[in-house]
Amino acid sequence: MLILLCFAPLVDWDRLFEEQFMSDRVRVEIENAVATVMLNRADKHNAIDMAMFEALSEVGDSLRDAASVRAVVLHGAGENFCAGIDVSVFGGEGIGVVGHKLMDPRKRSPANLFQSAAWVWQEIPVPVIAALHGVVFGGGLQIALGADIRYASPDVRMSIMEIKWGLIPDMAISSTARHILPGDKFKELAFTGRIVNGHEAEEMGLVTSLTDDPLEAAQLLAREIAGRSPDAIRSIKRLVNDSWQADAPASMRREAELQLAIMGGANQAEAVAANREQRVPDFRDPEP
Repeated sequence: MLILLCFAPLVDWDRLFEEQFMSDRVRVEIENAVATVMLNRADKHNAIDMAMFEALSEVGDSLRDAASVRAVVLHGAGENFCAGIDVSVFGGEGIGVVGHKLMDPRKRSPANLFQSAAWVWQEIPVPVIAALHGVVFGGGLQIALGADIRYASPDVRMSIMEIKWGLIPDMAISSTARHILPGDKFKELAFTGRIVNGHEAEEMGLVTSLTDDPLEAAQLLAREIAGRSPDAIRSIKRLVNDSWQADAPASMRREAELQLAIMGGANQAEAVAANREQRVPDFRDPEP
């Protein structure tokens, strides 16, 4: 089964699904329970304008409720993942006016519109794997940090670049980067906007691992994840997100709560049966 959708902001979702509405911002393919999300502005190095901010949030919201999706791959069209904020965002009414209008949290989320482009990948209940190549600057890096796993090419170039515009990085990075970078490393990158290559990014923990073909690696991992029990996969993501920075008593309570919720369920029983019978398991999609 292959579903090809292209998302645009502020469209009627029923018409979108019925007519496969075409957009020049974000493209989504869903095949064999894996959703592949592509930033689709190759001619602009996938820079994020207001339309892309809205499209990314809407795509994420849709995938969050897609019970049949078991993994997500996130990548950029063309030669780059994302060059960061499009300069058009600073025009029009001016970033101050626009910012004040859009800085309030969105419905169903603690994130505002700008933060949602990065944070929504954490709100999606299944693993999100980012494939990074070319430039991953500013807002592009913050989007990548919202993913659960990041594969990158050795020649990738990464930067927390907001200081160039006299701004702080504010797309949920205070929540995503604290699980990845020590405070001093983060400050050094944010103070300077320094560009790091793939090898330094791997040493810092900004990327999970380097590979010559990050998109292929991401797709292979996504397909493997899609073959596992979706109940267990979703609970592992929740366990890490809820407990990684909690104290020991709280994190162990969360382990027990999540385990009790899936233990003895249909998918857990199917995992056991498939292993015993040496066959491919047939898992049910979780309830939406």
